[in-house]
Amino acid sequence: MIVVQDLVKRYGARLAVRGLSFSVEKGEIVGFLGPNGAGKSTTLRVVAGYLAPTSGTVKVAGIDVEADSLAARERVGYMPETVPLYPEMRVVEYLDFRAELKGVARSKRSGRVDDVLHKARLVEVANVVIGSLSKGYRQRVGLADALVADPPLLVLDEPTAGLDPNQIREVREVIAGLRGTHTVLLSTHILSEVEASCGRAVVIAKGKLVAEGTLEELGELRRASGLRALVDGASADVERALATVRSSLPKMTNEPVISAKEGLVEVVLSWDDASSPRLRDAQKIVAKALVDVGSGLVEIAPLRGRLEDVFAELTRAPKALPDEAEAEAEAEREGES
Repeated sequence: MIVVQDLVKRYGARLAVRGLSFSVEKGEIVGFLGPNGAGKSTTLRVVAGYLAPTSGTVKVAGIDVEADSLAARERVGYMPETVPLYPEMRVVEYLDFRAELKGVARSKRSGRVDDVLHKARLVEVANVVIGSLSKGYRQRVGLADALVADPPLLVLDEPTAGLDPNQIREVREVIAGLRGTHTVLLSTHILSEVEASCGRAVVIAKGKLVAEGTLEELGELRRASGLRALVDGASADVERALATVRSSLPKMTNEPVISAKEGLVEVVLSWDDASSPRLRDAQKIVAKALVDVGSGLVEIAPLRGRLEDVFAELTRAPKALPDEAEAEAEAEREGES
């Protein structure tokens, strides 16, 4: 559905995107991640047809966005971080107006507006003036706008920016409900949002691709260096079991963390990468010790890297340079003009 190949975007002497390549398959919801100044918004604007690439190619549904921009844009619903709305219009009026601008046939317009009102959960405020809505509702109006022409692809730039936790959850549920019916490329700084909504992620830094894959594959990039066990038993027995295995295992980074969780005892053991044992061997040693003291071992598995940890490691170095951040700011200005 999206194929980005060797994309370069310059603003004068400033380089915002540097030879970026990635793809998004039909029906996927893909997270697009990167620190501030990494080139995310610039890339999304090129994909949506709002900016022309300096070099490289971007294809949407097989259509080159530079060679046939209008046809490509007809297949994209774009929601910028700051949604431009007409505050004096009612929600239903605004969506009908936007549907007309996007070429939705008069005979289908009412049905499309009704459909997106339901999908974006806006039915109860359909006749409310946009200017009186909360930011959470205004973000949903922007999402409904992106959907109103029924495009196969949605490009969403920070759709939950500035929302409170409840509003984030509501917008996240709307996006998750699009799975299978639309292809979604979603830029966000909220990594839990990616974990909840996306099946795959693309990570960029300094305008370049640094990683892509399923969330499980990205988790594998951070070496597992610990174990987590759930035990049905007494904490004292767990502590006694762990005392017997200390001599068999290399020095741990921290003391084992033992805590209650849902009526069970959770145990977390961790090592630094240099002293990490073979986890399969450590798993056998710890499991045997827990069983030998009479504890019921419910689960024991390696600790894999959280998306937050992987993101930090992938984007920590090199940091985005001032010219990239400035170029991103210039992209904002160009997109608004």
